[in-house]
Amino acid sequence: MFGLFKKKEEKGSFEKLIPVMAGEVVSIDQVPDAVFSQKMLGDGFAVKPTNGTVVSPVDGTIVQIFPTNHAFGILTDSGLEILVHIGIDTVDLKGEGFKRLVEPDTKVKAGEPIVEVDLAFVGERAKSLITPVVITNKEKVKQMTTHYGANLPVAAEIEIN
Repeated sequence: MFGLFKKKEEKGSFEKLIPVMAGEVVSIDQVPDAVFSQKMLGDGFAVKPTNGTVVSPVDGTIVQIFPTNHAFGILTDSGLEILVHIGIDTVDLKGEGFKRLVEPDTKVKAGEPIVEVDLAFVGERAKSLITPVVITNKEKVKQMTTHYGANLPVAAEIEIN
């Protein structure tokens, strides 16, 4: 009768991930490292950067920044675990070309700068500048829609389980 006593259907939560750098968002399959391209760590997207400022893709807490500053992890309030890995084989640079702007346990907003990268320096020494953004706890992802192209406002929309 009028649906007054029907249980309300709960709407799932969603996260929008922005590109972590200015440039072109591409499929994670294009990353020249099998760990990422074969989705061994999880699914996501990658950015071919044109600018060296790496920002948070989402609101959350920085849970880890590698000592070499080439990668960091973020935990969102909805429980998504996101790894941002700046370039390929960049750990070999031992931190050269990377400048940390925040520390672990810092709450950040989407678009907030996390690391500065000297693209010329790193580009000459690393295998690739392509930067994977990976959801490492894929069991939390009900559905993911990824957008590809240059200078996008949103790179991925994720429905959370």
